[in-house]
Amino acid sequence: MAQTLERLTHRTQTMTSIRGIVRTMKTMSAINALPYEQAAQAIEAYQDTVLQGFHAFVRCHGPLPDEADPDAAPIVIVFGSDHGLCGNYNEIVATEAQTLASPGAQVICIGAQMEDALFGQGIRPVTTLLPPATADGLARLSGRLITLLDQMRPSGRSTALSVSLVNMERAAHGLQNPVTQQLLPLERSMTKDLAHRPWTSRSLPQFRMEPDHLLASLIRSYLFARLYRSAAEAMVTENAARLARMQQAEQSIDDQLEVLNAELRTVRQSEITTELLDVIIGFEALKKRDKRKPEP
Repeated sequence: MAQTLERLTHRTQTMTSIRGIVRTMKTMSAINALPYEQAAQAIEAYQDTVLQGFHAFVRCHGPLPDEADPDAAPIVIVFGSDHGLCGNYNEIVATEAQTLASPGAQVICIGAQMEDALFGQGIRPVTTLLPPATADGLARLSGRLITLLDQMRPSGRSTALSVSLVNMERAAHGLQNPVTQQLLPLERSMTKDLAHRPWTSRSLPQFRMEPDHLLASLIRSYLFARLYRSAAEAMVTENAARLARMQQAEQSIDDQLEVLNAELRTVRQSEITTELLDVIIGFEALKKRDKRKPEP
């Protein structure tokens, strides 16, 4: 009985320690998601400024090119996690990426866990990058991706790239959905909107840069903003997925602790009852022995 009580006490202490770790990870996931969420909101303002630049360019030089090159090199950028404990987060994104990873497509992977999930789908990335450790690293990652795209561009061609982004985004009611976004060529809906949008300012736009250089600069800034936001959104959803898993783990641990505490109380009560019975039996034995003694 003593060994059983000791074993239950040890298990209860272990589960309590695990619960403390899970609660700490849950708190860290909630705290870590906030800076990335703020970064995603901030980059949207920057992207709006870039779109205004596109609008001014269209006003002076006509519609933006949006025709896809049939010989363009397909590139898929997949944003995942570098750490575990977030359920099937990476597997869902990898399944979404599989629909784009046609033969000849080059895949850029973000996150070691994402790389393993892509291998599970039979996809071998050409390179794997580390996700940002903090919100300050989002700019570094976005700049590195743009540099990679420049290096992967076929020699002698300036726009022969077809780039898609795959990442997880937040949905209604706290859900998450994998999404695919076209990065290059520019989305036709955006270019048509810019072409038909009226110029509301009384001042006409003026430029000092050459049109080709200006357009290249605007496209580069637009790519940076889109990559930055996708990376930030991926980090937000990763931490949200980990938070959800930690909440489930905490609930499961609480249920197990409740069972262990009930068993512990039962074992303790049984041990107390056994000790009391031993005392009573011993007392009764002493009484019987005293009765059998002859009187002097």
